[in-house]
Amino acid sequence: MSQSKWYNQAGAHNDMVVSTRIRLARNFSDYLFSSRLTEKEQEEIYTIIRSQLPALSAAIEKDLGFYAPDAVSIEAKRAMAERHLIGREFAESGHNRAMLLSEDESVCALLCDTDHLRLQVLSAGLELEKAYDIINRFDDMIGSQLAYAFDKTMGFLTESPTDLGTGMKASVLLHLPAMEATKEINTLAKAVSKIGLTLQGTFGEGSTVSGSLYQLSNRITMGIDEQSALENLRCVTEQVMLQENQARQNLSSLQIEDAAYRGLGLLQNARTLTLKEFSNALSHLRLGVSMGLVPHVSIETINQLNAQMHPATLLLQHPDADSTEKRDVIRATKVREQLS
Repeated sequence: MSQSKWYNQAGAHNDMVVSTRIRLARNFSDYLFSSRLTEKEQEEIYTIIRSQLPALSAAIEKDLGFYAPDAVSIEAKRAMAERHLIGREFAESGHNRAMLLSEDESVCALLCDTDHLRLQVLSAGLELEKAYDIINRFDDMIGSQLAYAFDKTMGFLTESPTDLGTGMKASVLLHLPAMEATKEINTLAKAVSKIGLTLQGTFGEGSTVSGSLYQLSNRITMGIDEQSALENLRCVTEQVMLQENQARQNLSSLQIEDAAYRGLGLLQNARTLTLKEFSNALSHLRLGVSMGLVPHVSIETINQLNAQMHPATLLLQHPDADSTEKRDVIRATKVREQLS
């Protein structure tokens, strides 16, 4: 993986916020929804958007590449899903869909999937304004070339009724090990649900929690503008960070430090490492680093490891790693090398 990827960068409040993601769903008024598009109409949309690549790249100040249907293997798409670039459903069934992707992987656009355009921007740390600025410039540029399906009452029209209105879903990926340890997570999830937000697993709806990583996102897209939705998410995120910080202060510093170094010891010495062992050890190490107890390891290194050690990503880099046991050995070797 290149060192220029977005997840290798430092971000604001990265002691608790791993990443920020903003997604926009858009459809074009001159075409039926994606589920009813003909192949010819799909190609028309691909051609128009592809012709705008130079202008789009200039607008967002990032180099964008166009990937035609079937240009990206299913193995590569599964690895992208592990890095939160695309959804798992697209990875498995989006074989005939085109996509745009920036060189640093911070900007990804799926074409003619659930909607005509599913645009996403990722950023390390808590960077809602930064991510929104990029996605807004992209949105405006496309909207100047293709008219969006928009209703004065309902807002942007989307295939799924849950996206009607702004068409925007914003989320932050939070590391909440202390609130998890003190059993405050369920209370938190119920509290945020009352104000239009959801607290879900690491990969969103229906996913399990891995390494104490939780996704906090907006649920309401109608009756609210994009800026208000972002401000609400930021305010709640800051409150969650305060609660997590308080929970961390209530934990034993010695126990946190001990768990961090035990995790580091496992990561530096294991000859075989399951994904669960890796995620748990990395979570303990992340907490220790965040609290200044393990000064010689950086959050950026931890984020890089987290992005690179999932099964599909390892298989993509090592095609012969065709079993869980082989990938566990490769994972352990790579982690040892990076933390040595």
